[in-house]
Amino acid sequence: MKDLRQITVVGLGLLGGSITLRILRSLPSVKTVGYTHRPSTRAKARQLAVATEIVDDMHESVSGADLVILATPIYTFEKIFSEICDFLQAGCIVTDVGSTKVLPHRWAAKKLPKTVHYVGSHPIAGSEQRGVEFARDDLFDQTICFLTTTKKTNRPAVQTLKRFWSDLGCRVRLMTPAKHDRTFARISHLPHITAAALINSNSSKDLKFAGKGFIDTSRIASSPANIWADVLLTNAGNTTKGIDRIIAELLKIKKAIKSRNKKQIENLLEMARKKRCAMINYKIKNKELIS
Repeated sequence: MKDLRQITVVGLGLLGGSITLRILRSLPSVKTVGYTHRPSTRAKARQLAVATEIVDDMHESVSGADLVILATPIYTFEKIFSEICDFLQAGCIVTDVGSTKVLPHRWAAKKLPKTVHYVGSHPIAGSEQRGVEFARDDLFDQTICFLTTTKKTNRPAVQTLKRFWSDLGCRVRLMTPAKHDRTFARISHLPHITAAALINSNSSKDLKFAGKGFIDTSRIASSPANIWADVLLTNAGNTTKGIDRIIAELLKIKKAIKSRNKKQIENLLEMARKKRCAMINYKIKNKELIS
């Protein structure tokens, strides 16, 4: 496995800043270099001391890095791959923390040199907040990080990343990019769409009367619009299929209510209750939730 002496994070928002902070805590011998294109964010990152070094030039930031992590919106990846490809040393591992993986794998294969190893990463961590000021070094504790690989993915690079994310507090699992994007369209991307639709289907006047249940259900509608637009567009096929599935479920409930079929309403609600209980019990058993 590759020794990591320098790790560069491109993008210093909540996730990027939390990665560098956790490296400082858990891997103190590793040099962390941070870069972000906004001067104001770089100044804030320096003030908060989220990395060993914050640099003003992206090319300089990746020079000499053993691992480069992209923590920027997904549609920036292809351009960044093109911009950094000539500055990466042989054997460097490149990864990202994006929520979709098929296109990043395709872009990496097209843009990165053969001497550089790309592996997709997706730590299931974060919140609706954004900005380096919200970064925290415990963000990845007891979370899952998915690594996405293909038949061509360098296996020693995968092992290095498994060790890296484990050191940050994650439990690591492997998936193909295609399976990853199908799965997360249903359990991650669809909830964001649903939360946004729930908010947008109500008037601002009515929202003033919302209780805790509504606030909890719609929380992720507060997530950054630009980041989630990229997520949805880079997984459009799977996401639109997911929308069709939830529309079908809504139509079932609508039909049952319209026909005043109490038994059918109860059956649909009870099915959801049981499936959610099974999910929560599984998460508690596997220590992904605290009971």
